[in-house]
Amino acid sequence: MNALPIGPGARDDRPATALLYDHPNARIVAFHLLPGQQVAEHRSTSTVTVHVTEGSGVFRGSESESRLETGQIAVFEPDEVHSIDAGAEPLRFVAIITPRPGG
Repeated sequence: MNALPIGPGARDDRPATALLYDHPNARIVAFHLLPGQQVAEHRSTSTVTVHVTEGSGVFRGSESESRLETGQIAVFEPDEVHSIDAGAEPLRFVAIITPRPGG
């Protein structure tokens, strides 16, 4: 078993990230967004599962968007374009990327 560190502190200039785990089978990244910050539209060759650990935000996929709150998850399929907006409150979430891109 590996104990994973707590996520990153906030950054005023951009969403903060911390790499929690990196292995060919999976990459786990913690995110901390301040109000109004956004993870810009992008895609991954892997499946991306996000779990909101604090706050709420808008999670957009290729064909839909949802407001997720603490405890909820979203799954983005490989090559699906997606983005995330924090909205009016801070947002923390963990992204589990399987397999690790370029694994």
